[in-house]
Parts: sequence; structure tokens; C-alpha cells
Amino acid sequence: MQLKQLPEEFKQALPILTTITAAGFEAYFVGGSVRDTILNKPIHDVDIASSAYPAEVKNLFKKTVDTGIQHGTVMILDHGHGYEVTTFRTESGYQDYRRPDQVTFVRSLAEDLMRRDFTINALAMNAKGVVTDLFGGLTDLNDHVIKAVGDPAARFHEDALRMMRAVRFSSQLNFQIEAETKQAIASQAELLTKIAMERIHEEFVKLMMGQAASQGVEQLISTKLYQYLPGLNERVSELRPLADQKFELANENQVWSFLAMTLGISASQVSDWLKKWKTANKIVKDVTEMVQLLTVIKSQTVSNWDLYVAGRQNVLDALAVSRWLNMPYRPDLLQHYDQLVITQKKQLTISGKELMQNQIVTAGPVLGQVLSYLEQQVVAGDLANEPDLLVLAAKNYVQEISK
Repeated sequence: MQLKQLPEEFKQALPILTTITAAGFEAYFVGGSVRDTILNKPIHDVDIASSAYPAEVKNLFKKTVDTGIQHGTVMILDHGHGYEVTTFRTESGYQDYRRPDQVTFVRSLAEDLMRRDFTINALAMNAKGVVTDLFGGLTDLNDHVIKAVGDPAARFHEDALRMMRAVRFSSQLNFQIEAETKQAIASQAELLTKIAMERIHEEFVKLMMGQAASQGVEQLISTKLYQYLPGLNERVSELRPLADQKFELANENQVWSFLAMTLGISASQVSDWLKKWKTANKIVKDVTEMVQLLTVIKSQTVSNWDLYVAGRQNVLDALAVSRWLNMPYRPDLLQHYDQLVITQKKQLTISGKELMQNQIVTAGPVLGQVLSYLEQQVVAGDLANEPDLLVLAAKNYVQEISK
């Protein structure tokens, strides 16, 4: 197969291939960028593989960075772009089920492609757009199939994360997992416990944002991978209906809030759950607020304060998620949010410093309590955001709590 028209990303990287091949070495575009180009999808990282050893690559270019020199990877800096060139290699001895104990540099493209995960990723393309396919990857792309290169059990034993990648690709590309490959995942699913949760987290979020996410969920269940995923392992009966339900999620906050509502995980339980997934603190906070908001949307008891606490972006995301939860759709809530008198505490027309200057309260816990009271009253629409009125309200509140 030869691609007649290369995407701009490849065209910009062609001087790298030209320089390497002019020196007598082989060089190819490899992996996901080749796959996605054939599928007419946007490409992201342009990866290059070469028969040149790292020292030989470095000798050919003025600006390089040893990004993964022990594994044969050198980054070439060219006109503001960084291109990773990795030497053809073989790998062996995967004691941690993730990284090879030994990497051997080789001159053979065939040996390099043989170590890759799936046939659709074991593709190489030269500067003229000619694709090298040694394992039937083009046929599998055409047939929409995810198939391991060689023995699937061996591929997953080398890197157990590949099991999650298989299911993720199934969701993202709307491909089916080939029977022998799927059986190998099911028989070795427990190996997922050997993988850092951060890596599993990344694959899972991509899966849930795929074009065929429900299919991805079905694959998680049928391969038994769900048994090793926090929160899913004990709620498979709540998870299972998602295998038959269409849903489209646009970001990670939507993923986790949608799942929390589906699995029956309350706002107070979100933090403990997502920490098991090694989720970033900001996302934990946002998801907690979104689940709180979705809960009151469901019960039709949304207040100004609920919208205020969530923030505009979380309101938007919660509304998007609510559609897939079969809730009453409330686009008016965004309008309500935009009509709030304030959307941040700092927008109050009086500060803690001014309250102390007016001798209404001294520094300490009570000061924070007074400011929170004023904030809630203004957000609720029960108190105008005017300095004189806020001072009076603060005085009355202090007198009330001092009784």
C-alpha cells in the first residue's frame, strides 16, 4: 500500500527521515500515526523508527535530547518541533509485566515490528508513503479488528497494560477484539494488578470517551477486566446496562460524574473512590461538585447556591451528562447561573479587612463564618451586594450568633 498524499505532520518530519536514509540507514514513520492516517483520522505524535543506533542518530543532527536513550530513543529538535527517533529493538524479560528487563538494538525492521502490541499498530511507512505490513494490520484495519501481534498471551505477559489498550482501541475506533486476543485477555485479566493505577486510569478515561464507549464497557465486563477496576468490581450489576446504552462523554469530569451517578456513588463517596484511581485533586473536586449538582437536578431541587458552588463549567458538564442519565434536561440552569449576582466570593463588595476596620468582627474563625453568611445571602438573592447593606447584615449576624 502506498499513500499518495501525506498529512502535513508527516511532511514537516520528512527532513528527519531524509537525513537518516541519506546516511545509509533505514527510517520509517511507525505506530499510531500511520494507523490513524490510513483511517483518515487526525494524527498526534509522529514517531520514527530507524536502523541507526542512538549514537549514530545523534551524530546526524545538531540538536538532540536523550529522552529515553536506554531504550534507544533520541529526540531531534527541528524548527520548533521535537521528533522522537527510536532504534529498531527487541525486548526480553518482563518481570514486572510492564517494562522489558533487557533491550537489544537491532538493524531489522521486521524484528522491531514483531515486538509491538497489535497488528494495526505494527505498521511502518517510508518517506514515499509506502506502508510495510508484516502481520496483516492493513487487513485488520479494513475489517475493524483488534488483533495481537503473534501470540496474544505472550504480548499481554510482556505488558499487561496492553489488555486495557485493546479494550480502549475497541471503544475509540469502534473495532471488535479478535477472538483469540479476547480470550487471552480474559485468561490473564488478573495481571492488571501488576500495573500502576495511573496507567490504567489513562486508558480507562480514553475508553469512556470513545465513539463506541458502550462497546468498551461490554468488553471490560466480558474480559473480566472490570474486576480489577475500583468501584466497578463491586457494582457490575449497575455497570452492565451501560454496555447497551449509547453515551458520549467529552472530558474526564463528565466520565467520572456519569459513572458515579450510574453506579450509585454519592458526592460524599467520590473522593475516596477517585483516590483509588489516582485521580488529580482538581478533578476530584470538580466531580464531587458535579455529582452534588446532578443529584439536586434529579430531585428537581436546584438552588442558586448549588449552581454557585458548581461553577459555570461544571454546570455545563453536568447538563451534558444529565442527557445520558435520562434526567429532565434543564438548559435554563445555565441561564440561572449567568444571572447570579456573584459567582465568586471575592466579588462581594466588602472584604474581611473592611469588616475588621468597622469593628464588626476580629480576625479568627468568626470572620470566615460572617463572610460565608454574607456570600450565601447574596447568592440566594436575599441580600443586595451593596457595602452598606452588607455591613448592616454582618452586624446583625454577629449579634445573633453571640446570643
